[in-house]
Amino acid sequence: MKTTCDFCKTEYNLDASTRGRVQCAVCGYEWIISPASRRGAWLTFIAAATAALAAIVFSVAVITRHQARAAADARPLVATITDIRSVIDAAGVSHFVVSGRVTNQSAEIYGVPDLIIVSRDESGAEIARQKFMPSATLLDSGAWAEFSHTLSAPSDGVKKITVELKDQAGEI
Repeated sequence: MKTTCDFCKTEYNLDASTRGRVQCAVCGYEWIISPASRRGAWLTFIAAATAALAAIVFSVAVITRHQARAAADARPLVATITDIRSVIDAAGVSHFVVSGRVTNQSAEIYGVPDLIIVSRDESGAEIARQKFMPSATLLDSGAWAEFSHTLSAPSDGVKKITVELKDQAGEI
């Protein structure tokens, strides 16, 4: 352990177990060597634990952001249904009008493929599929385009309607 005379600044190397009153051999000044405080060790531990926690939080944030980016890259375009309403044609047959939006959740421009509306019965079995072209052909990063399509098949027995885009399904 290193200590210094407060009066003449002479430095000494003492045994770590030295405690109590010591006297400078050069000037005769006396001072007291007290046991090392554990406070410094405790503060070092708290600082290290805080740094480790901050590193963990940062890592989780980076991983979460990376996973969100990977999901956006895997599914850059997402089609969702926002509304389904029933209309009756001139012959008195009920049809569904399906409305929704296609969203580009990536950082690039993407071409919008055809959309497919799938009608399903109570057990989830497919009744009809109907393909149509969306109103937008390209979507900028973060942009969206709305769609609305009247199904040509009657609405009898339809309990669930989904929209598909590039083999991806969105439901309402």
